Amino acid sequence: MHEDRRAERTSASPGNESAERNTAPSTTRRTLLRTAGVAAGLPFLGRASATPIDNPLDLNGNPWPDRRVLNIGHRGGLLEVPENTLFGLKQATATGIDMFELDLKPTAEKTPVVYHDQTVNRTTGGSGRVNEQRLAELKDLDAAYWFVEGDGTTRDAPAGQYEYRGYATGETQLPPGLGPRNGIEVEPNDFRIPTLEETLEVATQLPTELFLTISLPSTQERNPPYEVEQRTAELLREYDRVGTDIVVAFDDAALERFKLQAPEVQTAVGQGRTAVQWASSQGPLPGVRQPRYDVLQVPVSYNGIQIVDEAFVRKAHANGYAVHVWVINDRSEMEWLLDIGVDGIMTDRPTVLGALLADRGVAYD
Repeated sequence: MHEDRRAERTSASPGNESAERNTAPSTTRRTLLRTAGVAAGLPFLGRASATPIDNPLDLNGNPWPDRRVLNIGHRGGLLEVPENTLFGLKQATATGIDMFELDLKPTAEKTPVVYHDQTVNRTTGGSGRVNEQRLAELKDLDAAYWFVEGDGTTRDAPAGQYEYRGYATGETQLPPGLGPRNGIEVEPNDFRIPTLEETLEVATQLPTELFLTISLPSTQERNPPYEVEQRTAELLREYDRVGTDIVVAFDDAALERFKLQAPEVQTAVGQGRTAVQWASSQGPLPGVRQPRYDVLQVPVSYNGIQIVDEAFVRKAHANGYAVHVWVINDRSEMEWLLDIGVDGIMTDRPTVLGALLADRGVAYD
């Protein structure tokens, strides 16, 4: 969910588009603790909950710790398919993906579309901010324009390697061998920027259940009064996705507004509350339990500070959370995360992760 994958490993949410920082580890640790204190309402460190939850599933009805180990395709697996597209979604379960992670942005008329960046410049042949263009304008663009399998979105490949270019616009006809995928016909719209509604419609047509992680827009991308959050809640109910999808945001305020709209939809913890969990679990105790949230989706490290280790996973589980870690493309790192007990791994290379999960006999079934 980042402009480059180096920055992806440095924030507390895969929806953040901040540039990689150069903060020293000691300063970063103080910042995390300060953020955690503000989020918890100061002073939390002296009165954190010290009691592990013996049977959290009975207490909060959270199914996600039992749904493991999930192969989570980062934007659908952006090194293997054009990111955040219906084409990637239609073949997701056939390539071993259990959960499809996607990003939302509002159009000019506030329709939620599935797209990561604030502008369309990187992945399409167009330009301009997503939230300044109407849906019809966005639908004229080719979301697979710069995609090369194995490299993802790149401008450095020979022209002949952009194998999906032109399908969206009709400049190139879809070859007969391209579909169907998972029993669903492939269409030119599969290579355009999809709406959230189109995405949910396709997800319900797949022959195998596919979970979604839906990332809400950040503060600067929202159009008050939170139309994207409201419409997302409405669509999840309309397509009967409550209980099968997770909603997350880098911005805690966006998550809170969403939870007001749809308290029954399960959510991952936002940045501030993730800092609470991490900071309050640094001693021998399991830390602050936040029963309104279900999943911790975190990077391995944040600006040189180790976030995920065996103790973090153990304490998160004690507090009733599932732990999903992003964005992991190296097989040896995937193996380590499996060894310490994480419940899901988000990756740009889902076929690599899928093979590993199968080899280890821990794939979600």
